[in-house]
Amino acid sequence: MLNHHDIDAIVHGRHGDAFAVLGPHPLPGDPEGRVSVRAFLPGASAVEVLDIGSGRLLANLTRLHDEGFFEGTGAAPGPSSYCFRIFWRDGHHTLEDDPYRFGLVLSDLDIWLLGEGSHLRPHEVLGASPRSIDGVAGTSFAVWAPNASRVSVIGDFNFWDGRRHPMRLRRECGVWELFVPGVEAGARYKYRIHSREGDVLPDKADPYALQAELRPATASVVAEMPGLQAAEPARRAANALNAPMSIYEVHLASWRRVTEDGDRWLSWDELAASLVPYAADMGFTHLELMPISEHPFDGSWGYQPIGLYAPTARFGDPAGFQRFVASCHAAGIGVLLDWVPAHFPTDAHGLGRFDGTPLYEYADPREGFHNDWNTLIYNLGRTEVRNFLVGNALYWLERFGVDGLRVDAVASMLYRDYSRKHGEWIPNVHGGRENLEAIDFLKRMNEVVGAERPEATTLAEESTSFPGVSRPTYAGGLGFHYKWNMGWMHDTLAYMQRDPLYRKYHHNELSFGLVYAFDENFVLPISHDEVVHGKGSLLARMPGDRWQQFANLRAYLGFMFGHPGKKLLFMGCEFAQEREWNFAQSLDWHLLANAEHAGVQRLVRDLNRLYRDTPALHELDCSPEGFEWIEHNDAQHSVLSFVRKGSARGSHVLVVCNFTPEVRHGYRVGVPGAGVYRERLNTDSEHYGGSNTGTPLGAASSEPVAWHGRAQSLLLTLPPLATLMFEWTAV
Repeated sequence: MLNHHDIDAIVHGRHGDAFAVLGPHPLPGDPEGRVSVRAFLPGASAVEVLDIGSGRLLANLTRLHDEGFFEGTGAAPGPSSYCFRIFWRDGHHTLEDDPYRFGLVLSDLDIWLLGEGSHLRPHEVLGASPRSIDGVAGTSFAVWAPNASRVSVIGDFNFWDGRRHPMRLRRECGVWELFVPGVEAGARYKYRIHSREGDVLPDKADPYALQAELRPATASVVAEMPGLQAAEPARRAANALNAPMSIYEVHLASWRRVTEDGDRWLSWDELAASLVPYAADMGFTHLELMPISEHPFDGSWGYQPIGLYAPTARFGDPAGFQRFVASCHAAGIGVLLDWVPAHFPTDAHGLGRFDGTPLYEYADPREGFHNDWNTLIYNLGRTEVRNFLVGNALYWLERFGVDGLRVDAVASMLYRDYSRKHGEWIPNVHGGRENLEAIDFLKRMNEVVGAERPEATTLAEESTSFPGVSRPTYAGGLGFHYKWNMGWMHDTLAYMQRDPLYRKYHHNELSFGLVYAFDENFVLPISHDEVVHGKGSLLARMPGDRWQQFANLRAYLGFMFGHPGKKLLFMGCEFAQEREWNFAQSLDWHLLANAEHAGVQRLVRDLNRLYRDTPALHELDCSPEGFEWIEHNDAQHSVLSFVRKGSARGSHVLVVCNFTPEVRHGYRVGVPGAGVYRERLNTDSEHYGGSNTGTPLGAASSEPVAWHGRAQSLLLTLPPLATLMFEWTAV
């Protein structure tokens, strides 16, 4: 018989080793090999132990505590072959398996890999996993909380009672585990954790939950692991450096909303039926989804995620997201996810002080707290935390088949003094400002992705001059495939906002990007950050009267698609959204009834198709061999001209931009070789809402007139506020 201290601790939810008390226990020295069986079943009036195979009675348990603690002795044939018949106080009875008769849930190998921090796929062993053990269906739960004195799983299957299902601690790695028979996919659950001192913490969502409730509810949901998605060679080709990459960045909750039956979000299947064909028709090669990991606050746009492994419930279940990705691939569109390993929110049900200690975050706020966002910073010096994040990267790539990850706020990870004043940060071990742990983590993540999912791509939002962001780790880089070119974006938008009268004094803002254009593999990003927080829409930032605003925007988009680098455009910019983006409202699709907006949309569609179909505009996006200036010093006329080259011998496209509202008649431009230059695009075309000024007959033949240091040249008419593209054909 147990002493009353153990019974009292179980009954009141304080015992830290429930398996030492509950379940079957051999009677020491008993010549008949009998066992003592103990159970805590609040609300039960009587309990019998039955043999599963024969149904015969093995023991009657005696109630030792009015709250429902039972114990009895019987000749049980083994700990894996009995169940309880429970008689409840309301008069009914049930047959239930005893969670405490089952053995260890995690294998010794998994425990060793988790402890070492080298388990590539921790999500396959941690979290809630529907499964069968000894022929019994249920769910195994496993959670890392090494400093907790007690952990129990609570849910709608046990009345959210933290006393009923205390877990077993695997001390080798600090993981608590329990198999709960009868729990199926769809059950809601959390963990009730006691700190080292015994204090009960706020109930925690599962860090490895594969599904979660829709906010404002915060429980995790038991879900089946999504099936592995085969690596597709076609996707690897589509993500290669020499492939066209034109990215449509989307905030799913505000791209389009349903108003007929209430202002609601589209589901994954509705998005597959509307967003996917739209992006395909527009000619985009990739969708970049702003963070879709579960997050509690709509206003964070997903950048303060709680459930990194759970696709948000806003649009449906994980299977719906898997179907959405498959629809994208069927339409030839890649899927990039905005991924947030830089920080996480302080919500009580999240990762903060998960087991009563700063487990996932740095303990010192000078390292572990983001002043800008009031969020916590991952302690990337812990192997378990790095494992959590690297595993998450693989999870999205392998289980949903997404094409890549755009890593948010990389600059904030790289520097310990990021957005901190003197004395508010801690130097690294060498006394420097670099965050060595974060650098190691980013390298590790990119190396693992490269080895395990080589067709995938990773992109860094990094706004500093940190060297080698998109260079291989073996060459000293961070290992990303691409880096967002924030400098190009800031400089060129600053230029475009200026009155054309004064642009000649700031000509270098357009040309300076080519000084460093090939230091990294760049993406040119016109992202959501450029159309919020009082900045206004892209159109609203253009100067001049209404006609000039649209002309400026068209010229800028043409310049962007002619410039070296992959392209990214935020939703709404492709049809000149007039108001600033609002995350809580649909885009203003009604604007497309106006010819000027429809013209911008047609332009972006044609730019995408020209970019995709013309190797000279994308093959050498990341190589200096793919670019040649014609003239970058004509500040007086605010004209730029350059050549983009393909890998095939002689193939090239001439790009000429006029950023003033004046028509330039007889403007001579040097060209690389003799031939006919066919006009492939003119942003001033009447088709796009322009004045239809340009080259007669849509082509110009070179003349043997030396100009711009070249033996051949063209005589062109440059439309006002326009970009022209000419493709060369040999004579």
